[in-house]
Amino acid sequence: QVQLVESGGGLVQPGGSLRVSCVASGNIFRINDMGWYRQAPGKQRELVGVITSSGRTNYADSVKDRFSISRDNAQKTAYLQMNSLKPEDTAVYYCNAVILSQFRLEEYWGQGTQVTVSS
Repeated sequence: QVQLVESGGGLVQPGGSLRVSCVASGNIFRINDMGWYRQAPGKQRELVGVITSSGRTNYADSVKDRFSISRDNAQKTAYLQMNSLKPEDTAVYYCNAVILSQFRLEEYWGQGTQVTVSS
Protein backbone atom coordinates (compact mmCIF):
# COMPACT_ATOMS: atom_id res chain seq x y z
CA GLN A 1 0.00 0.00 0.00
CA VAL A 2 1.54 3.29 -1.15
CA GLN A 3 0.84 6.42 0.85
CA LEU A 4 1.75 10.09 0.62
CA VAL A 5 1.70 12.08 3.84
CA GLU A 6 2.09 15.85 3.95
CA SER A 7 3.19 17.86 6.95
CA GLY A 8 4.32 21.35 7.86
CA GLY A 9 1.28 23.45 7.13
CA GLY A 10 0.06 26.14 9.47
CA LEU A 11 -0.64 29.81 9.99
CA VAL A 12 1.86 32.38 8.75
CA GLN A 13 1.78 36.16 8.38
CA PRO A 14 1.89 37.81 4.96
CA GLY A 15 5.45 38.03 3.75
CA GLY A 16 6.48 35.04 5.81
CA SER A 17 7.82 31.65 4.82
CA LEU A 18 6.75 28.07 5.33
CA ARG A 19 8.02 24.68 4.20
CA VAL A 20 5.75 21.70 3.71
CA SER A 21 6.93 18.14 3.21
CA CYS A 22 5.57 15.05 1.53
CA VAL A 23 6.81 11.59 2.42
CA ALA A 24 6.02 8.54 0.32
CA SER A 25 5.89 5.11 1.92
CA GLY A 26 4.94 1.59 1.00
CA ASN A 27 5.97 -0.87 -1.67
CA ILE A 28 7.76 1.59 -3.97
CA PHE A 29 10.11 0.69 -6.81
CA ARG A 30 10.43 4.15 -8.27
CA ILE A 31 8.94 7.63 -7.85
CA ASN A 32 8.61 9.58 -11.08
CA ASP A 33 7.25 13.14 -11.07
CA MET A 34 6.21 14.66 -7.76
CA GLY A 35 3.97 17.68 -7.67
CA TRP A 36 2.24 20.11 -5.39
CA TYR A 37 -1.31 21.30 -5.91
CA ARG A 38 -3.51 23.58 -3.88
CA GLN A 39 -7.20 24.20 -3.44
CA ALA A 40 -8.62 27.35 -1.95
CA PRO A 41 -12.20 27.50 -0.60
CA GLY A 42 -14.69 27.69 -3.45
CA LYS A 43 -12.02 27.19 -6.10
CA GLN A 44 -10.77 24.31 -8.19
CA ARG A 45 -7.58 22.49 -7.36
CA GLU A 46 -4.66 24.03 -9.21
CA LEU A 47 -1.10 23.04 -9.94
CA VAL A 48 1.57 24.80 -7.91
CA GLY A 49 4.61 23.06 -9.37
CA VAL A 50 6.23 19.80 -10.36
CA ILE A 51 9.64 18.22 -9.93
CA THR A 52 10.88 15.34 -12.08
CA SER A 53 12.92 12.42 -10.78
CA SER A 54 16.04 14.15 -12.11
CA GLY A 55 15.22 17.38 -10.31
CA ARG A 56 13.85 19.57 -13.07
CA THR A 57 11.11 21.89 -11.87
CA ASN A 58 8.23 23.80 -13.35
CA TYR A 59 5.99 26.28 -11.54
CA ALA A 60 2.71 28.07 -11.96
CA ASP A 61 3.14 31.72 -12.87
CA SER A 62 1.42 32.77 -9.64
CA VAL A 63 4.16 31.27 -7.46
CA LYS A 64 7.21 31.51 -9.70
CA ASP A 65 10.14 33.25 -7.96
CA ARG A 66 8.46 32.78 -4.55
CA PHE A 67 8.05 29.02 -4.21
CA SER A 68 10.56 26.26 -4.82
CA ILE A 69 10.24 22.48 -4.94
CA SER A 70 12.98 20.04 -4.07
CA ARG A 71 13.17 16.33 -3.37
CA ASP A 72 15.28 13.78 -1.59
CA ASN A 73 14.99 10.56 -3.56
CA ALA A 74 16.69 8.46 -0.90
CA GLN A 75 14.16 9.64 1.70
CA LYS A 76 11.25 9.48 -0.79
CA THR A 77 10.41 13.04 0.23
CA ALA A 78 9.42 16.19 -1.63
CA TYR A 79 9.49 19.68 -0.20
CA LEU A 80 7.66 22.88 -1.05
CA GLN A 81 9.43 25.99 0.20
CA MET A 82 7.08 28.98 0.18
CA ASN A 83 8.48 32.49 0.58
CA SER A 84 6.90 35.93 0.43
CA LEU A 85 3.54 34.39 1.20
CA LYS A 86 0.39 36.28 0.34
CA PRO A 87 -3.17 35.89 1.68
CA GLU A 88 -4.18 34.50 -1.72
CA ASP A 89 -1.80 31.57 -1.12
CA THR A 90 -4.18 30.34 1.59
CA ALA A 91 -5.31 26.86 0.58
CA VAL A 92 -5.06 23.18 1.31
CA TYR A 93 -1.85 21.98 -0.28
CA TYR A 94 -1.76 18.48 -1.73
CA CYS A 95 1.17 16.31 -2.70
CA ASN A 96 0.92 14.24 -5.86
CA ALA A 97 3.28 11.57 -7.18
CA VAL A 98 3.48 9.04 -9.98
CA ILE A 99 4.82 5.89 -8.37
CA LEU A 100 5.83 2.51 -9.71
CA SER A 101 4.97 -0.12 -7.15
CA GLN A 102 5.21 -3.88 -7.38
CA PHE A 103 2.12 -4.13 -9.54
CA ARG A 104 1.47 -0.87 -11.33
CA LEU A 105 2.41 2.66 -12.24
CA GLU A 106 -0.14 4.86 -10.58
CA GLU A 107 -0.83 8.39 -9.45
CA TYR A 108 -1.20 8.99 -5.73
CA TRP A 109 -2.43 11.91 -3.63
CA GLY A 110 -1.78 12.92 -0.07
CA GLN A 111 -4.48 13.98 2.34
CA GLY A 112 -3.52 17.66 2.19
CA THR A 113 -2.15 20.18 4.66
CA GLN A 114 -3.72 23.55 5.41
CA VAL A 115 -1.71 26.70 4.81
CA THR A 116 -3.25 29.95 6.04
CA VAL A 117 -1.67 33.32 5.33
CA SER A 118 -3.17 35.97 7.55
CA SER A 119 -2.21 38.76 9.91
